Formats: sequence, C-alpha cells, structure tokens
Amino acid sequence: MSYKGVIFDFNGTLFWDTDLHNRAWDKFFDKYQIKMTDAEKFQKMHGKNNRDILNSLFNEHLSDKEIEDLALEKELMYQELCLKTDMKLAPGVEEFLSFLKEKDIPYTIATASGIENVDFYFKHLALSDWFDRKKVVYNNGKIKSKPDPEIYQTAMSVIKRKAEDTIVFEDAIAGLEAARNAKSGKIIVVDSYNDDYSGWEQYQRIHHYKEVDRQLFL
Repeated sequence: MSYKGVIFDFNGTLFWDTDLHNRAWDKFFDKYQIKMTDAEKFQKMHGKNNRDILNSLFNEHLSDKEIEDLALEKELMYQELCLKTDMKLAPGVEEFLSFLKEKDIPYTIATASGIENVDFYFKHLALSDWFDRKKVVYNNGKIKSKPDPEIYQTAMSVIKRKAEDTIVFEDAIAGLEAARNAKSGKIIVVDSYNDDYSGWEQYQRIHHYKEVDRQLFL
C-alpha cells in the first residue's frame, strides 16, 4: 500500500512538550486545588480541547468566557515554560518533512491547540518553513474534540486525500481514537513520553522519525 498524504497531531507528536503541558497543568491545578497524576492526565486529558478538559475538571458547563479565560491562563503558564527551553521540533522531523516535500506528498497539522498556541508555535518554531499556516486545522471552538473524528476528517479534506490513503501520526489516546474513527489508512504512534499504550500494540510505535519507513510512500 502506497500512502498519499500525512496528517500530524502537534503536541507530543511534532513538538515533544508533554512534560511542559503537565507542569503547566500542575501549576494551574495548585491554584484551583485539583489533583491529578501525569498518568491520569495522559488518559483523561491529552489530545482533547480545553473546552472539554475544563468542563470535566470543574464538573460543570462553563460559559464561553469562563473557558476562554481559564484556557488562556493555563496556556500562558505553558508558553512561559516553553520559552525557558531550547524549543525544537521532534527528532528526525525536519528530515522527514523534507522527504515529504521532495516526493510532493501533501501534509498538514491537526491539533487540539487553540489559536494562541498555534501562533506561538509558528513564531518560535519557524513552522512556516515547513507548513502552510492556512492549512493547519486547530481548535477554533467549532470542531469537535478528539476522539471525535471531525478534526482528522477536516484535515483530510484540506490536503485533498481520502482517509484510506492517509497516515496519521499521534501520541494521545484520544487522538489515536480520533484517527481510527476517521478510518485513517495507517496510524503511527509517536511515543514521546514513554506513555502506556496498552491496547494499541497493533500499531507501529516510533521514538524518532527516522524510524518511519519511506517505502510507505513509494
């Protein structure tokens, strides 16, 4: 099978920032007296949009303004932590993206991040060198949260590829479920944080993008 398109999740997939998000959430949790382990974050939060996360955390239906304010509060904590690190894309990503460009294989990002983080990434990770900003699918407040397939279905439409011809790279359980629900032709698990992928053993797991078989596209 030769695949003709690629969709990447972003956080924990192209940018290995899981620890930074966890630390930002911990700081946020301390303020609001919430307790959650990193393992619980992985199972319950990672890959989902802030609306679903915050409504679940506070066990109520928050207003749009409340969600916007709380989400921005947490993301500013996260961005502050990011700027204290040597921000860079995941190991082997740039070489893999160069390969996709050379072979004229369309690709884009489908992320649960909001616009405040998308803009932040384009500024500090030079994403415009690799990605068309207009083709990035992100949490715009309208797209349903993973594990709903909508975000991946939208991305497939953006790159003009059928689901069965598309490979999805993901690290979060909710995202893997979304990719499967979207009937992606192939799903590759990006294990960037040594998480528990019990039940997903049938899918290839990578720790570096050099492990992606280029023959999948030939």
